[in-house]
Amino acid sequence: MQIDTSSNARISAVLGPTNTGKTYLALERMMAHGTGMIGFPLRLLARENYDRVVKIKGPDQVALITGEEKILPPHARYFLCTVESMPVDHTVDFLAIDEIQLCADPERGHIFTDRLINAHGQAETMFMGSQSIAPLIRRLIPDVQFDQRPRFSKLTYTGSKKITRLPNRSAIVAFSASEVYAIAELIKRQKGGAAVVLGALSPRTRNAQVGLYQAGEVDYIIATDAIGMGLNMDVDHVAFAALSKFDGHQMRRLQAPELAQIAGRAGRYMTDGTFGVTADCPPLDPEIIDRLESHEFDNIEQIYWRNSRLRFTSVDTLQMDLRRAPQTHGLIRPRIPEDEITLDFLSKNPDVIKYANHPKAVKLLWDVCQIPDFAKTMSDSHPRLLGQIYQHLSTHKNMLPTDWVAGHVQRLDRTDGDIDTLTQRLAGIRTWTYISQRSKWLVDPLHWQDITRQIEDKISDALHEQLTKRFVDRRTSALMKKLKDKDDLLAAVTKSGDVLVEGHFVGRLEGFHFAADETDNPHAKRAVNAAALKALRQEMDRRVAAFEDEKDEAFNLRDDAYILWRGTPCARLYKGNDALSPRLETLAFDLIEDGLRDRVKARLSKWLDHYIRHTLKPLFDLETAKLNGPARGVIFQLREGLGTLARKQALDLIRDIESKDRKTLRKYGVIIARHSIYCPKLLKAAAVRLRADLWTLYHQPDIAPVYPASGLMSFVAQPDTPRLFYEQIGYQMYGNRCLRVDMAERIAELAWEKTKKRPADINADFTSLAGCSVTVMADILRRMGYHIEKSADTLKVQRKKAHIKKKKKANPTRQRPVRIDPDSPFAQLKDWKK
Repeated sequence: MQIDTSSNARISAVLGPTNTGKTYLALERMMAHGTGMIGFPLRLLARENYDRVVKIKGPDQVALITGEEKILPPHARYFLCTVESMPVDHTVDFLAIDEIQLCADPERGHIFTDRLINAHGQAETMFMGSQSIAPLIRRLIPDVQFDQRPRFSKLTYTGSKKITRLPNRSAIVAFSASEVYAIAELIKRQKGGAAVVLGALSPRTRNAQVGLYQAGEVDYIIATDAIGMGLNMDVDHVAFAALSKFDGHQMRRLQAPELAQIAGRAGRYMTDGTFGVTADCPPLDPEIIDRLESHEFDNIEQIYWRNSRLRFTSVDTLQMDLRRAPQTHGLIRPRIPEDEITLDFLSKNPDVIKYANHPKAVKLLWDVCQIPDFAKTMSDSHPRLLGQIYQHLSTHKNMLPTDWVAGHVQRLDRTDGDIDTLTQRLAGIRTWTYISQRSKWLVDPLHWQDITRQIEDKISDALHEQLTKRFVDRRTSALMKKLKDKDDLLAAVTKSGDVLVEGHFVGRLEGFHFAADETDNPHAKRAVNAAALKALRQEMDRRVAAFEDEKDEAFNLRDDAYILWRGTPCARLYKGNDALSPRLETLAFDLIEDGLRDRVKARLSKWLDHYIRHTLKPLFDLETAKLNGPARGVIFQLREGLGTLARKQALDLIRDIESKDRKTLRKYGVIIARHSIYCPKLLKAAAVRLRADLWTLYHQPDIAPVYPASGLMSFVAQPDTPRLFYEQIGYQMYGNRCLRVDMAERIAELAWEKTKKRPADINADFTSLAGCSVTVMADILRRMGYHIEKSADTLKVQRKKAHIKKKKKANPTRQRPVRIDPDSPFAQLKDWKK
């Protein structure tokens, strides 16, 4: 079988690998003629090139014809079609078929072979595809002129890499939806997101996913071999995650030309590309690698052919014609195509076959059998639907009942559900979109074309959204794109501290520290941090100025030595020259420069100085008190003790303090008592807390002491806490019991008064002062130097016998001057008696 080339029409075969400009050349040649037609392997490609030609020639001059879409202006001169939908009976000056090597495809090859043999233009015919089909074209078309085109860019094998180590702008190819989804999930976790492309997606969904990749919102695209045709993308690297696929009948290894078609997606125009395999994929054979790099493949020896000259006198005759064997060397019968399988299925259905009793009815049955199964479920649901369609057409004057069509279409008009549900629904509506293009089958075909297209678009958009939601971190991808493009980022901080960059919540600004929103992958975290830091630096001037204007109430000191600004750490204290002078250092902030940091430190230093001086005011007021040496020595030791000093540590100095200095000390709030020297104001909760913080910071014990609860008069000391800690925050130790110094003095005074003449019961008068039990109080009094005795069910306290004997030895007739301790509360009684 050969094409009749007796006319002067030019026939050419423009052959070469991907990225050689073959399609561009065909479009140019078509538009140079008065009329033209190009058949593409995919609806996607037909639509893309239709849009290109419309921009040049205008919509009135260009038609689009696919199984699911027809745009047919009355005076159209240029036709962009899928190969299956080409109106080959329409005469044009120029005709071209793209990807002509698909003549060797087991499923669709017979369609391409029919176009190769039977379709031609009056002035020029062009076939574009792989060099491997050249011998067969030469055999079938002796006068064909060959134009071999080299690839614009170089393709290089780079070996095996883990998926997570693949470079940006990579396409990862798998051969099942489950594999594609699993890889996309991994890429999302590790890299922020990926686009996905599968054959089951509609062109609209596929284009939307590719759009994510092309726009730079994601750097990876995960696809089946659907990526091999019809998708022009800026891919730098193609990685095969598998080398075998299920072809509808069996698992088989991909052939070198198939690998080349996919690998050729890497590198566009003059940009070189690379290809390789993932770590879980078997390595490529060195011979295959050489072929892919040099674009040299075994010639195609056989292509698929099916008789297209069909008779419709009966179903049996039709089936016989379809099964006719080719008579030309190099042409072979395909495995039974889907439409033939459907015809065989329906021919066994008596409810269907009874209507196929004349040529028009047989032709109608064949037309129905050619409705594609977009779902590819390999079940009998699709043939059963086609059987119903044929019966309705046969019993309703070749028209489908409107209510019946509406019921099927409306059931699909939903956008809820997961990815699998939407994919199945999309396949269903694509079937009805295809049917709506058969205008003679519907009462109002334009209405149904519009309805089905709207539903298909809605489901496509919903599926794109679901795929994006599942496999893309939109926030990360948007921020990455802005950063990559070096665009200025718009940032805002809400009153609650939420940070928005380009409208996306990215974290919280806590003080001067940016706390990024928790994300489950490091790539996304880096992107969010980078975007936030870049955008927030402009916010820092304003924030530091507001910080400087804050009132002191906005700051506080935490027990771990961190200074908080409205609850957020912004600085830390370290050991200074003495306990009352800690060293302040601001925390490391990524958002503020050194100049701003100095302003922050100055404001905090001012607050800290005021906070310590205000909280421990008596200690600092004493610095200006006019006192002589002994009194000043006591004050020095009192400051070192952070406001508390055991009397026994300064007995000599106390003995030498002059009366006027004692009055001055009382004026400044210093009490010289029986056991301690202290300032009552420094026993308030805030002062005790600060004294504890300063002691811990200065002494830096191995084990941090446990601070007493606010307002406790006594408590059990922690075994690992140094005694000095409790003493310097205002408590005295009695065994393992800590008693606040003012309460200790009151208890001692009370015991002295009550035991003047006889033992006294240890009752609530005592225990209420310490907030403890009678037993604990008895132990405290014993450690103060009193004798404890049991009497019936009570405990009594009395002065020790040594004190009593000493009194008995004294001469009662001799009046000795009584020396009154000027610091005793009874000193005032002496003056009052006078």
